[in-house]
Amino acid sequence: MLTARDFKAIVSGRQKGIGTSMLRGLMWVTSLFYGVGVGIRNRQFDTKVKSGERVDVPVISVGNLTLGGTGKTPMVAWLARWFREQDIRVTLISRGYGAEQGAQNDEAKELEQLLPDVPHLQNPDRVAAAQVAAEELAAQVLLLDDAFQHRRIARDLDIVLIDATEPFGYDYLFPRGTLREPVQSLGRADVIVLTRGDMVSEQDRAAIWERIVKLDHDAVLVEMRHQPSRLLNDSGKSQTIEQLQGKKVLAFCGIGNPSGFRHTLNDAGIDVVELREFDDHHAYQREDIHALEHWTTEHNEVDAVVCTHKDLVKIGLDRFMDKPLWALTIEAQIVDGQAELEERLRELVAKIPADPYADY
Repeated sequence: MLTARDFKAIVSGRQKGIGTSMLRGLMWVTSLFYGVGVGIRNRQFDTKVKSGERVDVPVISVGNLTLGGTGKTPMVAWLARWFREQDIRVTLISRGYGAEQGAQNDEAKELEQLLPDVPHLQNPDRVAAAQVAAEELAAQVLLLDDAFQHRRIARDLDIVLIDATEPFGYDYLFPRGTLREPVQSLGRADVIVLTRGDMVSEQDRAAIWERIVKLDHDAVLVEMRHQPSRLLNDSGKSQTIEQLQGKKVLAFCGIGNPSGFRHTLNDAGIDVVELREFDDHHAYQREDIHALEHWTTEHNEVDAVVCTHKDLVKIGLDRFMDKPLWALTIEAQIVDGQAELEERLRELVAKIPADPYADY
């Protein structure tokens, strides 16, 4: 079975060999057919042959050009909190990728803990979910999670995140690279958010921004960092990150950018002895838990085990053997472009219909 790590080693060119080169060639041919399908669909929307369905309240899409994690969850949480601070009722809408029938997926469980006062509807038919949110939940603003490619629902603001550590999907469409659609599609974005810019050199960061501006010179440009906020366990107990600074830990994650997680831990002063990677949205089974427990017993020198918040909500444990299990929670820290972003959000607030519940 090809893991996400193996896939990236192949498409990035890090994995060498004649067999791998032939596989990349096959992936490239397949990506041509994928690109034709994407191109036809985008052209139908661009030429108004198809149009997105509208709901009666402002809609914001948060998405990305590539497969894998760019840091959407912290950005979605930041936006939801911003609207709640303005006393605006906001509802999250997502497809519910990886969720079992009638259940929440990992991101929904994480957001429920981060935003207990914000409803979150999961439905592969996001148009239907949006209508329920607007008509039955009286939402005043809708946040669409991972919806840049989901053009069946119209939006008032398209926010696209670019991960500086893997910015343009190795410049190939899937499966030869990780692009969901051509980089030129970035021209549809109203706001472009660069994440993890602190994890690359200043030269690389400047080159990424230069390319972004060439692709979309009208977009609001924002830079966001992933700021560790606290450590949380499954019982709801939290502690400061300082409690693990200088300590040795084992770490594991099932996210789109595991190297970014390790970088964040190291930057927080936590010594990662070993990182175990699972595929994004990994559904932990009993054998995974047993393997993690056995792994823990092999490392008596560590003080704790650390995972992401998204992993913790799926595992539901406070410890592995005699080692405490903590999740590192992350918040979005906007370091550039916040004023311009908030101006665009206030423009949306001005479009919100009069609140029929304002006098109650």
